[in-house]
Amino acid sequence: MSDVASRIQDLVQTNHVILFMKGTKNFPQCGFSNAVVQVLKKEGVPFETVNVLADPEIRQGIKDFSNWPTIPQLYVAGKFVGGCDIVTEMHTTGELSKVLKG
Repeated sequence: MSDVASRIQDLVQTNHVILFMKGTKNFPQCGFSNAVVQVLKKEGVPFETVNVLADPEIRQGIKDFSNWPTIPQLYVAGKFVGGCDIVTEMHTTGELSKVLKG
């Protein structure tokens, strides 16, 4: 496992809910990242964020790690949940609440 993959694995394993995004939860720098932040805030769960714009290795590394081409990417309990469209849909149907609490 590469150094960047190890760093990502550690972040995913040590944070129950973590969002790899453009910007921060207080200052999202992309509409899709902002949408996921707003969903997580509505869900009322604590979550951490990683600003991929601040680290080019993480920005590419997370795409390789998840085999998912876009950012943002949400992980819960060490598992990849999805990007903006998937997270938004799961929130709408109530499935996200189950995943976050499970």
